[in-house]
Amino acid sequence: MLSFCETKAMDMNVQLAKSAGFCFGVKRACDAVYRALEEGKQLYLLGELIHNSRVMSDIEQKGGKTVETVSQIPAGGIAVIRAHGVPLCVTEELKEKNISYIDMTCPFVKKIHNIVAEESKKGQKIIIYGKKEHPEVIGISGYCDNPLVTMDYDEIKDFIHPDDQISVVAQTTVEKDKFYNFIKFLKKGCNLVSIFDTICSATNERQAEAEHLAKVSDVMFVIGGKKSSNTIELYQKSKAVLEHTYLIESKEELMQLFRNHPTLKNNLYTNFNVIGVTAGASTPAVSIEEVIAVMAEEKMMTSEFAEQLENYLVSPVHINKRVTCTVEQITETEVRVSIPGYKGLGYIPADELTDDSSLKPADLVKIGDEINAIVIKPNDVEGTCLLSKKRVDSEQNMVAIKEAFDNQSILEGKVVAVIKGGLLVSVNSVRVFVPASQASLRYVQDLSAMMNTTVSLKIIDFDERRNRATGSVKAVLAAEQKAKEEAFWATAEEGKTYQGTVKSLTTFGAFVDIGGVDGLVHITELSWSRIKHPSEVVKVGQEIEVYIKALDTEKKKISLGFKKECDNPWNKFMDTVNLNDTITVKIVRIVPFGAFAEILPGVDGLIHISQIANKHIAKPEDELSLGMTVEVKVIEIDAEKKKVSLSMRELLAPSEQKGAQEAEEATEEAAPEATEE
Repeated sequence: MLSFCETKAMDMNVQLAKSAGFCFGVKRACDAVYRALEEGKQLYLLGELIHNSRVMSDIEQKGGKTVETVSQIPAGGIAVIRAHGVPLCVTEELKEKNISYIDMTCPFVKKIHNIVAEESKKGQKIIIYGKKEHPEVIGISGYCDNPLVTMDYDEIKDFIHPDDQISVVAQTTVEKDKFYNFIKFLKKGCNLVSIFDTICSATNERQAEAEHLAKVSDVMFVIGGKKSSNTIELYQKSKAVLEHTYLIESKEELMQLFRNHPTLKNNLYTNFNVIGVTAGASTPAVSIEEVIAVMAEEKMMTSEFAEQLENYLVSPVHINKRVTCTVEQITETEVRVSIPGYKGLGYIPADELTDDSSLKPADLVKIGDEINAIVIKPNDVEGTCLLSKKRVDSEQNMVAIKEAFDNQSILEGKVVAVIKGGLLVSVNSVRVFVPASQASLRYVQDLSAMMNTTVSLKIIDFDERRNRATGSVKAVLAAEQKAKEEAFWATAEEGKTYQGTVKSLTTFGAFVDIGGVDGLVHITELSWSRIKHPSEVVKVGQEIEVYIKALDTEKKKISLGFKKECDNPWNKFMDTVNLNDTITVKIVRIVPFGAFAEILPGVDGLIHISQIANKHIAKPEDELSLGMTVEVKVIEIDAEKKKVSLSMRELLAPSEQKGAQEAEEATEEAAPEATEE
């Protein structure tokens, strides 16, 4: 390894690019994959997540597997769509085969998918300026019909016509100047060109920074994967300015370069005073740190560089610091923000905006909004800062929770989780624990039914030291119940009508809620007809009109009526049937002393055994059977007792009646008078 003169080393100036290392999209994808692997998920990456062999090797060691097709993913496996994205057909295949997947497509790439899909639907010809074999470009091509992918001017001639309507997008990592020159050439052959500058601004800034650093340096080191498009662009950009530019992927390559490159070795002693260092968007921070550590060991690092490195590796925003940031971009899963004084990218995931999973980021904020947030995880090396809005909201609203506890006031929140032993309710971004015993007035076996419902609660315990609150839904419901009961008993009286809800059914009747209190409708009060069970008339949850038949204020018992007098079948009978009328009836019940026949639904009459035939019969079954229809004469109506006597014999001819009379007398002498049981 090289040994540098101390005085020479102190004269060297090493400059590290501020934008070196992971870009936002790569950082986001890697974090998600590592997090899922830590949770024990079986991940299958559809192609390399990023173009960095070190990162991919580490992911494989932790259990992640790289596959090329969806068919290689076994049952139970979870697919990972890489930051470069995949064609639409791949996503559709995952859905069709019911394979779970994590979509880590870079938001900037996803935007291009949407553009080409929309433009293609309009009938536009699509040109993608980029490398045909690059995964990002392959993915973009899968969202439109027959695009031309090229960076070659000659290929355009056979694709376009002067009157064609062309839409042009660019691979996110291409050089902006080359793309603009391509557009100028394209416009010469076609008048109707729609241009979408989809080059990632961070990529462009990174390239511009590398070019500037190369101009002021004597030697330049670009750290990154040999297959990484953006790393290659950085290298080529720097190489065009500075001949002594070297692409290295690891500290081992740097050490080998120091050993085997005589020109570099000699110039480090004499001519190279300024050393520039940058890294591609797929280069992890650890690779940058290791390369710099080798430089430090070779005594290339000055005190000024050490200070620069410290500023680079330590974020100007620290954990738990509150910042006021501005919303710059909103996606389906997160909000990207700018932080005053911070050059990196701040982002707030959806689950750090709110506890309400039904809300999307666009429902909560809009571009230009200022947000108070707290720093969760800053990483200046990678240029990102993870923030949380809901934690700030929670801290601010904890004061209101404490006041609600002191005043015993009622709060409203949404059930966001069902956990062992109870519920978690989000009250103004503060999570309040509600024990299962406090979740309802009565025991609820399955609390999952309360998920995503809005509940009112009281804070029954508050741990000020830990900022933890315990709530009770039961306390609010009990207070409401008591108030309803008091209001009811203050105005209740017999005969008063209520609109109630059937709460439960028993064999002897139905319990009905009539406004905070329950009353019983006895089974005999449910119908004028005979019924075996209340379920023949009403069902649980049904709203019915009832009236109070009787009140016991001391025992707090209420008897309710349901059947209406206007529906009384006896009244209908009295209005339509007269004494001595001949009517048709149906035999519904046979007893030893005769048979009961249905005159109207709810009104039966008795045909005494002596009124069945013109002769002596031993039992009614000798002449009648259940369900039989017969003609009878109404021979008696007892309005007070609501009884009707019927006769079949009265309709017989006089000679037949005489025989029946003799039979009746014989029956009366042989047996005592029969009565209805």
